[in-house]
Amino acid sequence: MANFSKSNVPQFSVEVYQNEYLPEGGREVNGIITVTSTGGGTTGGVPLTGATSSRLPGGAADAAVVIMVDCSGSMDYPPTKMRNARDATAAAIDTLRDGTSFAVVGGTHVAREVYPGNGRLAVADAQTKAQAKEALRRLSAGGGTAIGTWLRLADRLLGAADVEIRHGILLTDGRNEHEAPEDLRAALDACAGRFTCDARGVGTDWEVKEVTAIASALLGTADIVADPSGLAADFTQMMENAMGKEVADVALRLWTPVGVEIKFVKQVAPTVAELTDRRTEAGPRAGDYPTGSWGDESRDYHVCVQVPEAGIGQEILAARVSLILPDPAGGVPRTLSQGLVRAVWTDDMVASTSINPQVAHYTGQAELAQVIQQGLDARKSGDFDGATAKLGRAVQLASASGNEDTAKLLSKVVDVVDAATGTVRLKAKVAEADEMTLETRSTKTVRVKK
Repeated sequence: MANFSKSNVPQFSVEVYQNEYLPEGGREVNGIITVTSTGGGTTGGVPLTGATSSRLPGGAADAAVVIMVDCSGSMDYPPTKMRNARDATAAAIDTLRDGTSFAVVGGTHVAREVYPGNGRLAVADAQTKAQAKEALRRLSAGGGTAIGTWLRLADRLLGAADVEIRHGILLTDGRNEHEAPEDLRAALDACAGRFTCDARGVGTDWEVKEVTAIASALLGTADIVADPSGLAADFTQMMENAMGKEVADVALRLWTPVGVEIKFVKQVAPTVAELTDRRTEAGPRAGDYPTGSWGDESRDYHVCVQVPEAGIGQEILAARVSLILPDPAGGVPRTLSQGLVRAVWTDDMVASTSINPQVAHYTGQAELAQVIQQGLDARKSGDFDGATAKLGRAVQLASASGNEDTAKLLSKVVDVVDAATGTVRLKAKVAEADEMTLETRSTKTVRVKK
């Protein structure tokens, strides 16, 4: 384990869990990388940007937030939905720390600035918060849905702010029907790496894969708020989390020796997120994988590499994992922490066939997320045998790993006959909200029990 530490700044640590022993001819090496940040977020650290960085007056984070509220015509059905959205946005505004830059965007088939307007961000204090909440009273429903336009406006507003943390919160209640899928994808590609974004679907008329794709591309969270009355609590929690972020743009850098091939890199806790295709080159045999913004938290990553064959008794460095913080001035990036993944060839069968508990656990959690998606897709397409098999396997994996939350969500879609063997029956009737909740939260994982 390696540490980066300095007084009054967040400290990052890296721990590597693996079975480094390979049998003769063995080539695949797996490691779970646990990254922990402490001393920032709620405990009062400051951004890791060098000696010139400072807190804003009043102890606020050096941050900017744009809240994007769906104002399409469907938000009027039922009428309480729009009111709940206004109340939730007001609650989020109340949660802003003084000194935080912010704006509110109303989204239909076009995006418009609700507050403060004129392409600017407001600075949160008692007066601007009151003005923003007054502006929310004028929000009304009407028009279509083109989420890419909302994101591009948020990007313009956030891009104009000289801050460390840029964050978006997006609420939608419908499908993205007024722009082509490639337009939304182009907007996500343009915004990726520029700000993070949490996405929420309210009610049951939105498309799960659209909302989760937005959160995935922008390194945020996705969730369902099936009952609009729950929006205020959810928005408050999202904003509290955003206010706890202290360090932006941290990258997981993977260096591998000549002859080593990277099979995949993925986040496996607190959610499963594929990072393999998001690599950017960072010098000879090194690549960076984005992790977004950090507060006080811990996350786990699964790295799998293929090494050249070697003889019994030989040992090599299979990969070096580093946490990297770019220099905003374009100078040399800072290495915050580092860990090593090793490979050792042995003829000890017990050593070489032992599976590391962390690797086994997260391999199962990644499979759990995959079979839930496959099972729900099969159910929608009328392949009930396939759905039963996949969701049965999901029940088995959730039970074995102690993922009680996912097990409860599965029990609303299938009748569990025997969790240990994955024997289930599809329920004849499933509430749409229950199915969407399972799909939206399918990537949430549990940590390894120590």
